[in-house]
Amino acid sequence: MNLKRSLPALLPLVLSASFFAGGTAESGTPKRSPVNVTANAIRFDPHAPKLDVTYGYSALELKYIRKDAAKTDGCTVRDHEETEEAEVRPGSGHVTVAGTRYDLVQFHFHTPSEHQFGGRNTPLEMHLVHRSAEGKLLVVGVPLVVGSHSVVDDVLAKLAPECGDPVDIEPINLNRLLPLNHHTLHYTGSLTTAPFTEGVEWYLTTEQHVTAETIARFKGLFTAGNARATQPLNGRTLVEVPRI
Repeated sequence: MNLKRSLPALLPLVLSASFFAGGTAESGTPKRSPVNVTANAIRFDPHAPKLDVTYGYSALELKYIRKDAAKTDGCTVRDHEETEEAEVRPGSGHVTVAGTRYDLVQFHFHTPSEHQFGGRNTPLEMHLVHRSAEGKLLVVGVPLVVGSHSVVDDVLAKLAPECGDPVDIEPINLNRLLPLNHHTLHYTGSLTTAPFTEGVEWYLTTEQHVTAETIARFKGLFTAGNARATQPLNGRTLVEVPRI
């Protein structure tokens, strides 16, 4: 599902279903990520804090994240939790929510997308991982679809080998990683890799474009995929909030 087109279309459905502040009560059951985003899971809360993004420029170090270093065939076999991860320079970007600052630490990629939209995946998903001074995590998830060239293509132009040196990338404008459309959906979930720690604040954006060549390059490295299956909402709802 094209979130950029579908999210505005979902809003009247949400209103007619009376999903306003309060929504469905969350239970004590697991609150894991990723999830499938559906119209009846979205609600409005006029008091929900905005996602305030303050990004600058940063050089990057793209490295392969290994999960099977202890295995003799680890350099040739892809563990399902491995990925390509871009580290950013400290202080180059942060977001603020309700007065709490979360600094951008790194961003990485999954194929296919971990989150679904109306039961459908996009070819890739980018996760921008932020951490507060107290150690709390906030992740901005960006679904990636085939389209015109974007700065994401520059980041993934040369992939780091599993057992080799990282790739140095010239400074980029971190703002350009995010789509122009400022609709976001917020929910509380977990890490999508072990140990699947809960209490992670998730913000899902509309789609960003990458070229077909970039998608093919990434899928060529992770041929079996590196995405976790969607998890039950267990009473959770997603709140539509603006990004500023």
